[in-house]
Amino acid sequence: MRQHFIIVCILILSSGVSAQVGINTASPHASAALDVTSVDNNKGLLPPRMTTGQRDAIASPASGLIIYNTTTNSLEIRNSSAWVSLSPAADAMPTIQIGTQKWMSKNLDVAFYRNGDPIPQVTDPTAWANLTTGAWCYYNNDPIQGGKFGKLYNWYAINDPRGLAPQGWHIPNDAEWTTLETTLGGSSVAGGKMKEAGSGVPFNWQSPNTAADNSSGWAGLPGGYRVTNGFFDVGFYGNWWSSTEGSTTTAWLCNLRSGSGSIFRDYLNRRNGFSVRCLRD
Repeated sequence: MRQHFIIVCILILSSGVSAQVGINTASPHASAALDVTSVDNNKGLLPPRMTTGQRDAIASPASGLIIYNTTTNSLEIRNSSAWVSLSPAADAMPTIQIGTQKWMSKNLDVAFYRNGDPIPQVTDPTAWANLTTGAWCYYNNDPIQGGKFGKLYNWYAINDPRGLAPQGWHIPNDAEWTTLETTLGGSSVAGGKMKEAGSGVPFNWQSPNTAADNSSGWAGLPGGYRVTNGFFDVGFYGNWWSSTEGSTTTAWLCNLRSGSGSIFRDYLNRRNGFSVRCLRD
């Protein structure tokens, strides 16, 4: 009987008849053309599920069309010119306000560019050393480390026009890192205010974790880094890319260290794998 009712509703909708339709309700809400009610309050509405490739094969998608993208594991809606992810929304990201800036309160951990294209995970050291395109890895290629510290990205992923940061966010440039440093009292003290407090087990920073009090709430973690000859310094160093070029082969970054309360800025090889924090647009 329920199947017959649903078929009737679909026929009504497709016929162009101006009427409200309720599924499992005799009183659809006045604002809804279609009101679906869960009889047992334990079922949801399932949109079409498709890959990015299948989505892009839709001919002339209508504005407002909704699908679930199985490539990016996100709900997407079509606007007048592009597909936009609805999950997660920029305002739903965990954030911390520091002065005029709103930062993500944890390291980035995405495996897809903003447009849905996958970012390659590269574990082989020779392949990583020769990259000139975007890639990510876990520290020591260990997902457990990734669960604590997020992914490490080379700078080519930072600079990719498809967008590494989620919608509504961006990778901070060097000037924006300097603004954070200045807001927290200058380079000599900002690092301690940005680091997660405590050291040794069960904390992530190794002793002495000098001056760390996390008074800013930024909760910086020592995710280490990847260079062309291996992984180094998890527990002792945290490194975060900026979007600013240093030279044709380098880019600027910020660095926190267990043995210092300062924040350091430097420019290093774009092939290195560092953590990423995003800043609200």
